[in-house]
Amino acid sequence: MVSGSILIAIVGYFVLLLGVAFYTSRNADSESFFIGNRNSNWLLVAFGMIGTSLSGVTFVSVPGDVGNSGFAYFQLVLGYWLGYWVVAFVLLPLYYKLNLTSIYSFLGNRLGEKAHKIGASFFILSRTVGATARLYLVVSILDVFVFSAFHIPFWLSAVVILVLILLYTFQGGVKTIIITDTLQTTGMLLGLILCLFAIVKALNTDFSGAWQMASEGNLTRLWITDPEKPGFFLKQILGGMFITITMTGMDQEMMQKNISVKNLKDSQKNMMLMSAVLVGVNALFLLLGAVLHVYQSKNPIMLGNGVAAAGDDLFPALALSEAFSGGLGIVFVIALISALFPSVDGALTSLTSSYCIDVLNMQQTETNETARKRKRMMVHLAFTVLFLLMVFLFRYINDKSIIQFIIKFAGITYGPLLGLFSFGLLTRRRVRNAYLWPACLMGPLLVFILDLLCNPVYYEQKLQLKLGLNALSETLFHGYKIGPELIIINGLIVFAGLWLFSDKAGKETV
Repeated sequence: MVSGSILIAIVGYFVLLLGVAFYTSRNADSESFFIGNRNSNWLLVAFGMIGTSLSGVTFVSVPGDVGNSGFAYFQLVLGYWLGYWVVAFVLLPLYYKLNLTSIYSFLGNRLGEKAHKIGASFFILSRTVGATARLYLVVSILDVFVFSAFHIPFWLSAVVILVLILLYTFQGGVKTIIITDTLQTTGMLLGLILCLFAIVKALNTDFSGAWQMASEGNLTRLWITDPEKPGFFLKQILGGMFITITMTGMDQEMMQKNISVKNLKDSQKNMMLMSAVLVGVNALFLLLGAVLHVYQSKNPIMLGNGVAAAGDDLFPALALSEAFSGGLGIVFVIALISALFPSVDGALTSLTSSYCIDVLNMQQTETNETARKRKRMMVHLAFTVLFLLMVFLFRYINDKSIIQFIIKFAGITYGPLLGLFSFGLLTRRRVRNAYLWPACLMGPLLVFILDLLCNPVYYEQKLQLKLGLNALSETLFHGYKIGPELIIINGLIVFAGLWLFSDKAGKETV
């Protein structure tokens, strides 16, 4: 009965999204799809981007990780907040000044067409893997806790969810997702707050009492002061700052919505409001994680295999358990889907936009709107199929430690974007075209080797191999473990490579 109610709620939610899409996509053209006709309301963009920035991974992984690291994640959040200031007052003015549709056009204007293609390529790779990893996690949770009760196979769940996302983004693009993301962010935040209140109530206490229990359980520890640990506060703050600069300010998905706002001033207001709200929302997720673990310690929730729920499984297992009414399960599932969709629909739209503009040069080569629309829809459909294949690949790998993987992968693949944009902004030099790809690949290759040497245990577990690098790691780094600063090191290596293969402005680049 509970599962049936949840399934009905999911279907109703999808119908609502499709209705919004039908309304907003009327008379939509390519400009509507790519940048919302540059007429988006900044308050709606700010609110909707909260959901895009958090995603379903944050919804389950951040609370689930409190049992391991307490509130240490908040150190990274403070770094995020600093990064949004850089995006708002350094990058956004540049994008508006150049009147960009794709932010990678800046690289083409400054460093040449090959740099434009390289920047777009790294974005497409990074966003495809990151978005599908998030999608896999949420589909897996729904598969285990909801759809399995109806004997719906995993592959069918994934296909249906992606088809629904395709349907409501197919026509309107950015113009549609500005509205749907606002709706979905509302659902996610309401779900977060209602779940938090329900679990505190189940503990027979108030928030003050829940906080005291969490503190006594050592769940609210914040600062990590050991420089050798990946969670060292300075690494986290600086790493978080540069993660935001690259994964927001140099990411077409995030900037596509910002530059759809009418003017620079409103776009900056959008960015600063969003950053402030995100700090508060992440604090609520951490508080939720603390009360989840307090409840689990007093009333253990077991999974089907007889193992106590933990990590990414803790929140869904508790919300959908018999200990709570079916109402909480419905709230959780709708909030989880609301957290997932903004990150997936935005990724599909931005990847379509980037491929059409940056790779196919559609704005220059295709002047007929009907032909543009047909080509754009084919690209959109192709990325949907690619997303589905990537979800199946994650299913085959069967790894639910997604948040750690996403941060590592982003640190490796977003580094070239940090190096390229920094080089274009901070220097007037021109890079020799033949060396652009080697310079941009140098960073990811070297930081992967560095991370492998610093964290051999992580790769041994993922590859299920005995690499025998522990002794070498101790000898070279004396126990130092690399953390979010990986992306900074990556960007610096790429920047150095670009400088090495560059000449003063005015010289020929070959």
